[in-house]
Amino acid sequence: MQALTNRAKAVERKPMTFLESMYLWNIFKGMAVTFSHMFKKQPTIQYPEQKRPFSPVFRGLHVLNRDEEGRERCTACGLCAVACPAEAITMEAAERLPGEEDKYREEKYAARYEINMLRCIFCGLCEEACPKDAIYLSETFAPANFGRKSFIYGKKDLLIPDPTTEPAELAKAKGLN
Repeated sequence: MQALTNRAKAVERKPMTFLESMYLWNIFKGMAVTFSHMFKKQPTIQYPEQKRPFSPVFRGLHVLNRDEEGRERCTACGLCAVACPAEAITMEAAERLPGEEDKYREEKYAARYEINMLRCIFCGLCEEACPKDAIYLSETFAPANFGRKSFIYGKKDLLIPDPTTEPAELAKAKGLN
């Protein structure tokens, strides 16, 4: 078969000398690289004592938001569940009863709101789809656990503390303490 261009060069393979065949020079070069890494800064952090800074666009655990008066913002419209590509969000809507105006902003609210964190891919589409800014992804990462049931977060696990009745817990949840 003939080459398409004339740029090909024939490679000469001369026999190795005795020192080259013992590979001593290559061993010394490898040891020099290894020894030079001993004086470089360690990339590893000691996790419990040191925490690494997260990126500003890091997407962590989901949080259901409240308004300034402590009422739930979620109106159970279902847009977050529809936008979720992993189908990790399930919810059931309910009508607000008379006398519950201090708990819910709208006539309709999420009676049951669950996120299966094993299915969630932390894409943030639920956050973008919500018209009421009721759900956002915090800077907290999902904790490790042994049971699968503990990764299905219910409404009480996701809801941020009430700013009017629990200001200390709210500050702790937002990371201000």
